[in-house]
Amino acid sequence: MNNPFDHTHIQEEKAEREARRLRLRTNLLILLFCAVLAAFVAILYDTQIVKGLDYLADSNIRTVQPENVDSVRGDILDRYGRILVTNEVSYNVELDTTVMKDRNATLDRLLDICREEGVTWTDNLPISKTAPWTYTVAAPFSSQVENEDGEKETQYTSLGRLARLEQYKWLDPDGKLPEPSADRLLAAMCETFGLTGEGEIPTQRDRDLAGVLYELYLRSNGINNNTYVFARGVDITFISKVKENALSGVRIETATARKYETSYAAHVLGYTGPIDPGSEWERYRALDYPMNATVGKEGVELAFEEQLHGVSGARRIVKDQDGNVISQEWSREPEPGDNAVLTLDMALQATTEDLLAQYAARQEVKVGEDGEPEPAKGMAAAVVDMSGGVLALASYPTYDLSTFRENYSELLADESNPLHNRATQGRYAPGSTFKMLTAVAALSEEKITPRERIECTGTYTFYTTPRPHCWIHPGRHGMENVTDAIKDSCNCFFYEAGRRTGIAKLREYAQQFGLGEYTGIELVEEKGWVAGPETSEHFDLPWFDGNTLNAAIGQDNNMFTPLQLANYVATLVNGGNHYACHLLKEFKSSDYSQVTQTYDAAPLNTIDIDPSHLQAIKQGMYDLSKTYTMARWFSSLPVEVGCKTGTAETSAKAASTNAVFVCFAPYDDPQVALCLVAEGGDAGGSLAELAAGILAQYFSTDGSLSTVVKENTLLR
Repeated sequence: MNNPFDHTHIQEEKAEREARRLRLRTNLLILLFCAVLAAFVAILYDTQIVKGLDYLADSNIRTVQPENVDSVRGDILDRYGRILVTNEVSYNVELDTTVMKDRNATLDRLLDICREEGVTWTDNLPISKTAPWTYTVAAPFSSQVENEDGEKETQYTSLGRLARLEQYKWLDPDGKLPEPSADRLLAAMCETFGLTGEGEIPTQRDRDLAGVLYELYLRSNGINNNTYVFARGVDITFISKVKENALSGVRIETATARKYETSYAAHVLGYTGPIDPGSEWERYRALDYPMNATVGKEGVELAFEEQLHGVSGARRIVKDQDGNVISQEWSREPEPGDNAVLTLDMALQATTEDLLAQYAARQEVKVGEDGEPEPAKGMAAAVVDMSGGVLALASYPTYDLSTFRENYSELLADESNPLHNRATQGRYAPGSTFKMLTAVAALSEEKITPRERIECTGTYTFYTTPRPHCWIHPGRHGMENVTDAIKDSCNCFFYEAGRRTGIAKLREYAQQFGLGEYTGIELVEEKGWVAGPETSEHFDLPWFDGNTLNAAIGQDNNMFTPLQLANYVATLVNGGNHYACHLLKEFKSSDYSQVTQTYDAAPLNTIDIDPSHLQAIKQGMYDLSKTYTMARWFSSLPVEVGCKTGTAETSAKAASTNAVFVCFAPYDDPQVALCLVAEGGDAGGSLAELAAGILAQYFSTDGSLSTVVKENTLLR
């Protein structure tokens, strides 16, 4: 029989053992907690007491700043894969005055190194760089501009906004405009910057240093938020000298710069630069661009900016007291831009530009009324395919993009205006090259027929006045049909055809062919003018019925760009399909692995041209190419050509003319059309040699059809 007292005893012993284990665990936990607490106390003591001053000093000299990083810009290629513009690694100099121990002395030594090495630094202070000190712009402080409501308002320049912050120094005592003279302003700036004492005259070194401090001052006052790049593309010798002099706050940063693989097509390709905080910032801010991004300024670089640019990156950078980077962290990595493939044929472009330069060099230098040689005359050429793709676009004189920044002042001052793209912005009377349009309008409106003959007596006598002459006067062409009239360029025939058709219809057909209208090309272009009552009214000129006669032969107020004329010929000979002009062929991804976008060439409109009418017109252009003056240039080509000359008066003086020439080839199956213009040139026929040279290049297998194939490049 079990004893109940034994069971109770066992339970008590078990409970006692559990209590001992619990006390042991509790004591261990207390010991562990005390050890951890002691460790924390030791660490806090070491941090706050032993090393507190060191950590405090370290925290004071380290800076954390966000930084935007430009993406790698896409390449620009021609239609056959030749790289025209790419990127190269370069080294820029940037300044951080917060870590400069002696700002003025450091910058002064940096400028000495620049002078020794011939390095140009960024200096946009609108005061001449050498004495006597004068303003380099007409309105250095402010100008009156029209707002959206057409009201005049004052727009301050960067200098004007900065000067208003420094009224006690840089403005007249009453703080009103006009502002001080350039020498007085420079003296006040130098005094403010601590370069001179009161009343001292600034030296050349003071002026140089003031230009740099001005750039820094703009940024410190929030007037310009771009990073100040002191100098771009410096070489290793310059970098070594900066390092040897241990110039605090002078940083050498790696960057990418545009590299031009060709000296041609400057007006087409364009260039890049920093965002203008005034005129451009609103647009690019909406596109989420950082303020210090590099963007396209002209040409293709501007037209395809968003695709070429890619996506800028952002990172946080930790720097020490000397401006050295300790660590960095990306919040958004940059994405490279796409590569733009153009419709341009660079071999054809080079040939075209060379031919224009050679032609200009052969022309006699004319002497003006003052006995001085006149500026070189300009020229332009446009070559397009049958769907508006631009194969070559040349303007003479031109310039080299690789030296554009260094030569900008000289280019801007050049009276021959090499920065002006005459191919898209030059407006010229078409002369007799307009006669094919008059023929289309008259034939389509049944005012004449292809077989009808109109007599040319040398003088047009329908009106009592005016009685304009044919160019052959005092000779005569006799009886001419439309084909003969185009070949002979008979004015009297087209006076009559134009009169019958009327100016309203001539304007209507001109519009359908794209004359006096924007071509659609991605570059900046002029619209031009089509002669008529509306245009004359715009110029405050009277319009009479007799003006239609001049309009019908491409005179009066007809003013078109060379690109418009080339595309007009392409529209004519392709049967009436009017396409927009374009430079884009396609975009490829940054690694060239895929096509991301292709240009869709669809007609803007179609002109209903009767095939028999078109044949009659084309035959006249073909017959002209077989005349002696033309055949000597075109007979050696592997294709047949149709062409038309034009000589347009530019003033009341008969000797003041522009030469215009248009053509297409091959005759039976047109592929290309082109226009050439020579300012102050002789008859349009003088340009036939150039046209033949351009066509010879295009149709040679060693020229336009040569293809450069790169690794990872899609074949066309």
